[in-house]
Amino acid sequence: MASLLGIDCATQPGKVGLALGEVDGERVCITRCRLASRRESPVEIAAAWLADSAEAIVALDAPLGWPKALGAALASHEAGSPMAASADELFRRATDLHVMCRLGKRPLEVGANLIWLTAVAALELLESLRRRTGRPIPLAWAPEEREPFRAIEVYPAATRLAHGARDVGGSLEGLEAIVDVHSIDRSVLDSLHAADAVVCVLAAADFLRGRACRPHDLELARAEGWVWVADGEGCTSH
Repeated sequence: MASLLGIDCATQPGKVGLALGEVDGERVCITRCRLASRRESPVEIAAAWLADSAEAIVALDAPLGWPKALGAALASHEAGSPMAASADELFRRATDLHVMCRLGKRPLEVGANLIWLTAVAALELLESLRRRTGRPIPLAWAPEEREPFRAIEVYPAATRLAHGARDVGGSLEGLEAIVDVHSIDRSVLDSLHAADAVVCVLAAADFLRGRACRPHDLELARAEGWVWVADGEGCTSH
């Protein structure tokens, strides 16, 4: 059984939430949940939790790529000259537009907001976890892939909406029937970051069950990243 590790990413260790769980029938059982700290870094906690796992999905709440048009435009841009693409093309990924179209919730634009700092921190965390565990941990593009350790990008707000829960950061309200947190101290779940990590675990379960929308343009998704969000029928985006 695959371990599901949810990480609510941040630039400061004390604001990084981590949760560990597994699929239990139609429910997701959360076995561990906590915040990191300066004394215990996110990668130290994550590596310790995964030490005995033969398979794992690491679900990170942070953009793991940038708009393809942004990279192309910056590579040839000179100060004072106009950009070679529109603002929408520069700052919005295909996956951001897909989430907005499906759920009416627009992810923060990695090219235009300070979320890019969190994106860089998440990528550094993922690389550190690869070194610490000795696992390659590639990004996953289909649940049936055979690599034992894989990573995906998730967005708790979208996962809540996809499951019919309210769009309230740090809330598990409306998810009680499908997320079991009875073994976790309620004081831990009072933290927005820890609760969002739990929702990341749910998103990982949706992916593993084949219930998340797949990208229509896989080549573009590999360049920009892809937010895996439940659809119920494992849809392909359009």
